[in-house]
Amino acid sequence: MLTQIDLGGISVDVVKKDIKNVHLSVYPPTGKVRISAPVRMNLATIRVFAISKLGWIRQQQKKVREQEREPAREYLDRESHDVWGKRYLLKVVEKDAAPAIELKHSQLVLQVRPATGEEKKQAVLEEWYRLQLKVAVPTLIAKWEPFMGVKVERFFVQRMKTKWGSCNPATAGIRLNTDLARKPRECLEYIVVHEMLHLLEPTHNSHFMTLMDLFMPTWRFHREVLNRLPVRHESWGY
Repeated sequence: MLTQIDLGGISVDVVKKDIKNVHLSVYPPTGKVRISAPVRMNLATIRVFAISKLGWIRQQQKKVREQEREPAREYLDRESHDVWGKRYLLKVVEKDAAPAIELKHSQLVLQVRPATGEEKKQAVLEEWYRLQLKVAVPTLIAKWEPFMGVKVERFFVQRMKTKWGSCNPATAGIRLNTDLARKPRECLEYIVVHEMLHLLEPTHNSHFMTLMDLFMPTWRFHREVLNRLPVRHESWGY
């Protein structure tokens, strides 16, 4: 059941679920706010929580509204696509064979069957990006585990609309956004370290920041680069 509360002109969607903790999200591109709360939590308590986060909400809304958007993709020849922070021009090759992708100099060659539609082309490219991360991430985890003194039990790669990554300390699992394969490798490493650090400190408190400074002194620079790059053009939902 969806309920709305108003906080000084900011409309907040509240959804109660069978969960233990409150989750607050601000969604691109308009900065829509949503709170997922435990079923037993009353609305007054949720309102107090939301008021305590007003400063963060306004900051996130400003960020998502100002971030540059990529043009909509049509998956046509000479359309630009990024791989590890480098720009490639798309070349579509129709062939009666299994879909494939290859990087050739400054071209990203997308091989598809004749008459393949835009949606299928997108799916092929998305899967290819996912595989790039599946290959790159284990090396980074292995590099940082002994240094940080943590153990990642599993990692997942998926399309995420509001986050670059997430961590579940209870299962020692991390999730990473497929789009990270489009950004510079240094940005991927920053996100991997960030999520792994949640195995030591679940929240973004001062202790978390101190540990980030200790393990990766350049993390703020990488965060700025990542936040400055254009993000996917699409209608973001829940």
